[in-house]
Amino acid sequence: MSGELAFVEIGVDDVEKGRVFYEGLFGWKFETGPSGGYVISMPNVGGGIHGGDKESSPYLFYRVDDIDAAVTRVEELGGNVEDVDVEGDEASIARFGRFKMCRDDQGSPFGLHQPPLPM
Repeated sequence: MSGELAFVEIGVDDVEKGRVFYEGLFGWKFETGPSGGYVISMPNVGGGIHGGDKESSPYLFYRVDDIDAAVTRVEELGGNVEDVDVEGDEASIARFGRFKMCRDDQGSPFGLHQPPLPM
């Protein structure tokens, strides 16, 4: 189903300090993820945390069935897709799916997430 909240990404300056904080606060479990970050086991939605992003807000990613079609639609509606591709290597895509950072037609940030294809 398209449009449901699929993933929350938390940006912090120091990923290890962030892991300790959120683990202590919520009891979340962390496992090594792509790009030096962690995948977070959260009760209702997928999550991740990455470093080098001081004072950022959480990124909300909305599920789409076809990320290429969704990117085209974002642009048709006057939004834009960031040049930075957050997909990673083939192994990461197979495990975590595809992600795109976007902005709506008023500049508000959001993300698109296409879950990995079943194996």
